[in-house]
Amino acid sequence: MTDKTAYEYDLFVIGAGSGGVRAARMAAAEGAKVGIAENRYLGGTCVNVGCVPKKLYSYAAHFHDSFDDAAGFGWQLPGPATFDWATLRENKKGEIKRLNGIYHRLLEGADVSLYNAHASVMDAHTVVLHNDEGEHQVTAQRILVATGGWPWLPDFPGSEHMLSSNQIFDLEHFPKRFLTLGGGYISVEFASIFNGLGSDTHLIYRGDLFLRGFDQEVREFTRDEMARKGVNLHFNVNIAQIDKVTGDNNRDEYRVTLTDGQVMHVDAVLAATGRHANIEGLGLDTLGIRLDEQGKVPVNERFETSIPSILALGDLIAGPELTPIALAEAMHLVDVHFRDVDASPMDYANIPTAVFCHPNIGTVGLSEEEAREKGNIRVYQADFRAMKHTLSGSQERTLMKLIVDDATDVVLGAHMVGDEAGEVIQGIAIAVRAGLTKADFDRTVGIHPTGAEEFVTMRNVTRY
Repeated sequence: MTDKTAYEYDLFVIGAGSGGVRAARMAAAEGAKVGIAENRYLGGTCVNVGCVPKKLYSYAAHFHDSFDDAAGFGWQLPGPATFDWATLRENKKGEIKRLNGIYHRLLEGADVSLYNAHASVMDAHTVVLHNDEGEHQVTAQRILVATGGWPWLPDFPGSEHMLSSNQIFDLEHFPKRFLTLGGGYISVEFASIFNGLGSDTHLIYRGDLFLRGFDQEVREFTRDEMARKGVNLHFNVNIAQIDKVTGDNNRDEYRVTLTDGQVMHVDAVLAATGRHANIEGLGLDTLGIRLDEQGKVPVNERFETSIPSILALGDLIAGPELTPIALAEAMHLVDVHFRDVDASPMDYANIPTAVFCHPNIGTVGLSEEEAREKGNIRVYQADFRAMKHTLSGSQERTLMKLIVDDATDVVLGAHMVGDEAGEVIQGIAIAVRAGLTKADFDRTVGIHPTGAEEFVTMRNVTRY
């Protein structure tokens, strides 16, 4: 075993995002001497340009529907509601600054040494730190690379005019006409957000339907509900070219030509076309650590790369690119390397997730399509207009479905599209993770009147 006394740190972490900070704090709590380097912002993508600001903007967009719904419940607003982009943007900045401070205090309280610097790996136990004050080296028994992902932008004429998801939160002017390119979480969520805030919104996707990998019925239901809310959906088409032109008030606008010949003028174009492992400048390639076919850093079940003292987790490695996954991997890594726990490999089955489009999607376990490949199943489904909307006048509908193994009665998957779907599925995920049966669901008393009670009152099989 390597003599740890030969190094300045027991663990040095590169990247102070969710996974990196969690690993640093938990390792320090076990008595390890830990250092961490970050050259951008504490909290990583999720806190600064991902989950947190996105959810705040999603909340803002929901008020559009709430104002419309209020009249049916007797509320008379004094006039049409108006939206001020600058207020939302600046209030968001204040909240992010507060969270940055919390992360700093968490590291400080855990006695983790924080370096405001760009870090690269020189060898198996040496990290080089670069900042305005110069360059110096630190040594560590183990080095954890936790630098997350970085937006990828396609290359075509005028693609330089597109915005990445890192830039979309802080636009100087609100885009009255908004276009997003892509069919994943980010594109679908921002289409809903800007539509809800008042933009004339278009989503462009080269495939026949967005959210590939999700349950097919969930995808189709979401498509119909988003279109009902006014999002302009364009499938089986791509962007051919973007030209910057001068529009009203001498502001830039963009003429977007699609591959089917259609031309549209918009004020902002978001490239929500995926994220790649953020490894540029880390020096991993010079050490012989090669990426896999998906552009990820290969690791074993102990999160060790081909150089055992260099570890990696989160969006850098294969697996779901979700903040809770990075947090769970960090805990598992500390168990294995600093608590001497003989832990079994990380289990990635039945991971719940949510898409904060409007209406929200919440899902856990197998899709109907995945379950059918494994054996005979029963599908229970409810498609209804929520009680709230009987007075609001909204035509928004809710979808819930359970996928059940016909032989064992075990619930293999649960899916929801509707108001607060993520909040509902978080609780259902515990049941699915525990391997409960449909009979267990049936024996559970529902909370009435709620939409969530449908998950324990669906008795009739929709299809086999």
